[in-house]
Amino acid sequence: MSITFTPFTHDAMVAGIHAIAEAAADWGPSLLVGVGRGGLTPAVFLSHRMGVPLVSIDHSTRIAQFGEELVAVLAQRTRDGDRLLFVEDINDSGRTIGEIRTALQAEGAVAANIRFAVLLDNIRSAQRIDYAARTIDRSVDKDWFVFPWEAMAPRATIEEDAMEVPDRIA
Repeated sequence: MSITFTPFTHDAMVAGIHAIAEAAADWGPSLLVGVGRGGLTPAVFLSHRMGVPLVSIDHSTRIAQFGEELVAVLAQRTRDGDRLLFVEDINDSGRTIGEIRTALQAEGAVAANIRFAVLLDNIRSAQRIDYAARTIDRSVDKDWFVFPWEAMAPRATIEEDAMEVPDRIA
């Protein structure tokens, strides 16, 4: 299978951060949550752009202190009135965002105080997000987008990541 790798450039990321910041400004998040690992770089940029503090979460590693325990703390923050903006690089299948939403709900988070922002949003995803810099349609666009931080990995690693769910790119 031939994979089309398309760079998501630094300039595109910066433009996307500006667009997300402008779109989310009226809602006024009080805390940004960078979703590890792809959402961490855009979250840091967005934190500086919006002047909003940042924490990071890595639900996927299954290390309690970086995932489950932090979810409980974040859920409490929503009950205390904080508005949390979760930041990811891409909403492709929706799996990660869905897992985070489910975990937050299980901890009693206030859904109205949670929003999600991504640089790339697949309109075919199982999850809907609140802010996106750019949308794609995976039924048409089969390119594998390589973000600047991912470009540091060996090509074989990028290919492995792309092949995790072959339907996305075939």
